[in-house]
Amino acid sequence: MTEDNDTPLEGGCTCGAVRYRMTSKPMFVHCCHCRWCQRETGASFALNAMIEADRVELLSGTLETVDTPSNSGKGQKYSRCPSCKIALWSNYAGANDAIHFVRVGTLDDPDRLPPDIHIFTSTKQPWVVLPPDTPAVEEFYRRSEFWPEESLERRKAVLG
Repeated sequence: MTEDNDTPLEGGCTCGAVRYRMTSKPMFVHCCHCRWCQRETGASFALNAMIEADRVELLSGTLETVDTPSNSGKGQKYSRCPSCKIALWSNYAGANDAIHFVRVGTLDDPDRLPPDIHIFTSTKQPWVVLPPDTPAVEEFYRRSEFWPEESLERRKAVLG
């Protein structure tokens, strides 16, 4: 994970109409290999940085919120650029609007947020090779086993 002194991190959509800033490092970064994420992204995985919504500042533009189904059945909300339709982050029902799952690929420098864990690797594409020094689990995991204490405390503070 990036260090606090490496923030803020800025990003935006493809057309440049929407710009945002992450004012702190994320709590944790997931690289999700589930088939649902593969379909939603049209790629082999989704790379999401979980961060408190109040630590993401909209610098310019407006967002279009799109409700979509999710694998859990509880749905999720995508925040997209209304012009180019790029998804900048989503909010899952379990975290409500309190935590944004920022799409790392929309950052100006996405290399600064490598995954902290690979999840749902049981359905990853067979040609994707996972690095041996990053935790990987076949499905999901217990946060208490992988998240830093500081991140667990931040999550608890925002969700109660």
